[in-house]
Amino acid sequence: MAKADNLGDAWNKLGLTASSAGYAENSPEAVIAYGIQIVLSFVGVVFLILMIYGGFLWMTARGVEEQVTKAKNIIIAAIIGLIIVIAAYAISYFVIKQLGVKTLK
Repeated sequence: MAKADNLGDAWNKLGLTASSAGYAENSPEAVIAYGIQIVLSFVGVVFLILMIYGGFLWMTARGVEEQVTKAKNIIIAAIIGLIIVIAAYAISYFVIKQLGVKTLK
């Protein structure tokens, strides 16, 4: 996969254009939106890996209570982590939208 020369190429590789998302091609908003998209994708992959690992441990525990407890703790921690990340994203999205509205008036 060739490295993107600029942000516009990266957006195009994702099937998006900065202008269709409402941003100028190299605007700070576009860079931040692209960065958040990458971070959230990475968090999703980590969550999936932890869920698969926890499920694998649980399925192979064979009744060993210590391993079942470890698997449950991994799954619970992964879910709590995902909830925290989604809540942080929602709060920051709300705050930035409100700041944008206040500064434009």
